[in-house]
Amino acid sequence: MSADNLVPTILSCIFFMGLVAWISWRKTRGGVDSKDGYFLAGRGLGSVFIAGSLLLTNLSAEQLIGLNGSAYGYNLSSMAWEVTAAVATIAMALIFLPRYLAGAFTTLPEFLNDRFDGDVRRMSVILFMLGYGLVTIPSVLYSGSIAVMQLFNVPELLGLDYFHALVATVVAIGAIGSIYAIFGGLKAVAVSDTINGIGLLIIGILVPVLGLIALGEGSFGDGMTRLVNDHPGKLNAIGGPDDPTPFGTLFTGMLFANLFYWCTNQYVIQRTLGAASLAEGQKGVLFSGFFKVLVPFLMMIPGVIAFHLYGPGLSSIDQAYPRLIRDVMPVYLAGFFLAVLLGAVFSSFNSLLNSAATLFCLDVYGPWKRGTASDQQLVRTAKIASIVIALFSFVVAPLLHFAEQGLWQIIRIFTGFYNIPTVVIVIMGLFTRRIPALGAKLVIGFHVIAYGLLRFVFEDVVTIHFLHQYAILFGVEVLIMLGCGWLWPRQTDWQFTPNAKVDLTPWRFAKPLAMTLFSCVVGLYLLFSGIGLASGQGLGSLFFTLIISMILANIIYWTWSAKVHPSTPNAI
Repeated sequence: MSADNLVPTILSCIFFMGLVAWISWRKTRGGVDSKDGYFLAGRGLGSVFIAGSLLLTNLSAEQLIGLNGSAYGYNLSSMAWEVTAAVATIAMALIFLPRYLAGAFTTLPEFLNDRFDGDVRRMSVILFMLGYGLVTIPSVLYSGSIAVMQLFNVPELLGLDYFHALVATVVAIGAIGSIYAIFGGLKAVAVSDTINGIGLLIIGILVPVLGLIALGEGSFGDGMTRLVNDHPGKLNAIGGPDDPTPFGTLFTGMLFANLFYWCTNQYVIQRTLGAASLAEGQKGVLFSGFFKVLVPFLMMIPGVIAFHLYGPGLSSIDQAYPRLIRDVMPVYLAGFFLAVLLGAVFSSFNSLLNSAATLFCLDVYGPWKRGTASDQQLVRTAKIASIVIALFSFVVAPLLHFAEQGLWQIIRIFTGFYNIPTVVIVIMGLFTRRIPALGAKLVIGFHVIAYGLLRFVFEDVVTIHFLHQYAILFGVEVLIMLGCGWLWPRQTDWQFTPNAKVDLTPWRFAKPLAMTLFSCVVGLYLLFSGIGLASGQGLGSLFFTLIISMILANIIYWTWSAKVHPSTPNAI
């Protein structure tokens, strides 16, 4: 972008961001003074806001740059991280969410306190807070700032050296993103996420369309023909051993990583805990799953287009998406694109900030005050905690620049220290009655030590993929908890205490829609495989036979479901 286009780009960006802020303010004013109002949006979030917020919380600049870069450098195998997440959203909608809402839990550690004891609650809070504060929040700010700098050449535009431009970008993004989380609570986060999500979908559709037109030298159809026929191997999602995501990992550690992220990770599930009803929550979670199956088209096909346009000659695979944007995005849309990009970064940042403050207030400050803190005190403390955490992240994020190689490696694997034990403890806590708190404590201690040894001490000896290591550790830790339940069972069976504050009537279309969503996942892998587009021979009879079979199975199940479950007020 030239300096001549800087002013209109910034002005249009400010306009779109201001519009989002104004709508968010209108939707949230006067509703964030109570504990439920600030932390759970008054338990009044509808399906649209839940789906929109889940989408933007999950997708950020890191995915825009990274997924397209992976498609450019390799193939579509890394779509597994996004597409298979749809399966985890099914588990959240049908299994986990009904139980969370039945107990009216505000945080996951609150459930662990109810199921086990206060020590397990504190251990889980420590793991989450360390992960969010030291790594996840600063890395979101850093990766978002890097994306903005790459796409818009910020150092040259501002006349600053790289590091000072990085600091300025981090502080600007962080300060604006903090406003939503600090002053508006979860509802402001959800509303702004939803609006920005609409913008992300528009940009997500526009970029591959413009890219295909450029690839076809002005013809969308010719571009599509080249995309499908030239280098068909780039459209293969069945990853081999040397690809970034081997196909086998989908059935081992990938499954558990997604279950953690979508079913037990506080900063993701918090907007579902604020659902107006179980039906609204199920709709929102499942709708977000359908957005996930669109990710290959919106965030990976542009990387394949970049390979066709530029060949393998780019200095870094992470340059693929920025280069394509600079070449195909009209100048008059640059401000809108910048607003959408910043919105995606804001979403992940302010969601993390809001959840970190929630954990601190409700699982540290609240228990310390022994329940005597008023709602006003909790909200005020949350705002102070958010400011402190934000300022801390402003300091840490730019420092990633000086040790990028080592710290990025830690960032990539750090969630492995707490994702698997969290999933194990929650699943065993929900579906067993005699396992004691000791089992959860042993699992947390064992996992931190074992995973640390695997990743940092024996990494040259144990060479299996880290996602396979996830699955092995999951199995071992389930056995540890079962062993504790057998050797030292609780004196009395744990009994779930119902405390629902919203309507728990399930959405009658939840199960048939879940089947359709799962079919879409399978269909995507058929499309981007050796019997689909990656064959180079077009779509053959086997592909169409399998797709038609799935469509017929869905029609039969939907018809049966409509007959078995009569119409209810929450049917649509």
